Amino acid sequence: MDLKKIKFKTGTAAIYVLALMLVGLGYWNYVSTESNNIQTVAETQTENSEDENLGDAQFVSSNDVTLDTKSTQSTETSTEIAQTESTNNSNDYYEESKLQRDTMYSQTLETYKEMLNNSNVSEEQKAIITQEIANVNKEKNAIMVCENLITTKGFSNCVIFVNTDSVSVVVEDDNLKSEEIAQIQNIISREMNAKVENIHIMTKK
Repeated sequence: MDLKKIKFKTGTAAIYVLALMLVGLGYWNYVSTESNNIQTVAETQTENSEDENLGDAQFVSSNDVTLDTKSTQSTETSTEIAQTESTNNSNDYYEESKLQRDTMYSQTLETYKEMLNNSNVSEEQKAIITQEIANVNKEKNAIMVCENLITTKGFSNCVIFVNTDSVSVVVEDDNLKSEEIAQIQNIISREMNAKVENIHIMTKK
């Protein structure tokens, strides 16, 4: 029995397990933190009419039915402030999500680099680690390309998360049209080589 071969296979398996754990940890952190704040496309479509009515009601007060100019101006100002705060909160979500995701990738790459500098790691294992580093960088680049392409379709914000074989896309929109969903799916499928059934599109305004 070739003990070196067994040791190599064991080390190789450990590398893959580490990679999955690092990616999975980052994705789980995203899901557990944001699952209550975003909706799937299906949920958005089925609840859209209720959400629109609720959104309209938030800025209505008894003063709106009068012809008082001061009251009208006050209401308009309050509406503008609320809209500005909503926009800022939305921007914060996308910026913070991207920061968390990029931090996860940076930590993964740092761990791989530390393994490369470990004298106990064989040359064969270093070759595998080097390939994993290339894969991570390729994935990061594909995400950046997809996010840029999706925003060119008219979406103000977009953030993408990859978890093993699935891709989750969150876009800033109230009600996605079928053609918009198809556009997003085509971009992700082409640039990230993902199957359409593994692409999960969600919305957050």
